[in-house]
Amino acid sequence: MTSMAVRNPRTGEQDYRFEAASAEQVREVVGAARRAQRTWAAGGIEHRNRALLAWADQLEKHGADIVDALSVDTGRQRISHEELGAIVHFLHGFCAAAPDVLATPFRKLPDHPDVVFKVTYVPYGVVGVISPWNFPLVLSFIDAIPALVAGAAVVIKPSEVTPRFVEPLRRSLAAVPELAGIVNLVQGGAETGQAVVAASDAVVFTGSVPTGRKIAVAAAQAFIPAFLELGGKDAAVVLAGSDVARAATSILRSALYNSGQVCYAIERVYAHASLYDALVAELVSQASTLRRSVAAGDGGHYGPMIFDRQGAIIDAQLDDAVAKGAKIVLGGNSEVRDGAVWVDPTIVTEVDHSMTLMTEETFGPVVPVMRFTDDDEAERLMNDSIFGLSGAVFGPDTHTAGDFATRMEAGGVSINDTELPRVMMFDGEKTAFKQSGMGGSRYGATSIMRYVRKRALLANEGAVPPLDKLSETAEYAPAH
Repeated sequence: MTSMAVRNPRTGEQDYRFEAASAEQVREVVGAARRAQRTWAAGGIEHRNRALLAWADQLEKHGADIVDALSVDTGRQRISHEELGAIVHFLHGFCAAAPDVLATPFRKLPDHPDVVFKVTYVPYGVVGVISPWNFPLVLSFIDAIPALVAGAAVVIKPSEVTPRFVEPLRRSLAAVPELAGIVNLVQGGAETGQAVVAASDAVVFTGSVPTGRKIAVAAAQAFIPAFLELGGKDAAVVLAGSDVARAATSILRSALYNSGQVCYAIERVYAHASLYDALVAELVSQASTLRRSVAAGDGGHYGPMIFDRQGAIIDAQLDDAVAKGAKIVLGGNSEVRDGAVWVDPTIVTEVDHSMTLMTEETFGPVVPVMRFTDDDEAERLMNDSIFGLSGAVFGPDTHTAGDFATRMEAGGVSINDTELPRVMMFDGEKTAFKQSGMGGSRYGATSIMRYVRKRALLANEGAVPPLDKLSETAEYAPAH
């Protein structure tokens, strides 16, 4: 086993270590999970729901320890509480939906009245989940929970950047004996993740496009499904006649949440020339009121960068933009203070698509604003991207903004607000466009169906067709 050191995002010190699982150890965990899964699937929906809801109770009992560990992992506290609450919400929501989603009644075939049939759902044995560091708990379980509800076992490899929450989480799982061997966490880096992909029956990955592409290739070679939730470069379009203050507030809330370390953060803003100056002024005015959260509970609005390398990526994009004529009107490059990497809210003007700031994922609290003169130009600019995760359109009214929103090449478009897909976790579906993902919707209760195969069972309750039906002279009866 290899020992891995972990950095504290608030101090910069490597104050935690863990042992990375080897490929052989991963295979052993997956093998044990596959054996346990047979009983888990055979137990039925009610059995699975009881176990998962019992775990929801244990998460709340162990919540303080989990949140404390997450807070050290990520350098922020409030969002760590939100993550824990989200997982409990997911457990209750998917368990409630499962009986209807997975119902398998017998039905008659209209054109063959003697034949009855039903479709049964066969879960994948082991679903491998590889999750990132920006929301360590939520993104470990947002896909694992519907897989568990469907009857699969899961083997989760959280990010090696944020591993401290794993031990208190394991203690919550240990309090529910039915989940032994069903919910598994293995820790490590790229080698461990590769082993999870190689050993699993299906794989879910949340992270960057380059890594997602490698996982897609590996999954294809193994002939297993891959569900990929990848990067974004979400655009907000502010049409003529929009409420500038409302647009600025919504854009900043999205762009600065979790210090911009969110795949669906607004990272590009296109403003109509008639309100461009007013929008920039409003963005600067509102963002200027926000301050760093240097210590837990100090009333600050944003924490340090979780992954220190992100500061260098942001700096490179800002330097490239300035070299090509952009102007930083608020904020600027990263700053290291007491070991923490800070990026303050940054507003950039005079940008264009020759700059990496407008074309590559930033993953930081940076808002570049570009003007347009008509709707056709706005459409061309907002869709000039390899990404298509989500976005937003602001207009003078819902109809105008909504009509333009249908022109955006993205899976979830908020109208006169941002981040609205977050509120439809169980009620609607969306898929990523372009290189932002593949493999169906993780939203909606029916996302449970990603983790099952369908088996049709058909029974003929009438006579068997006679052999003379095989004759070349038999009368042809076309199907209707």
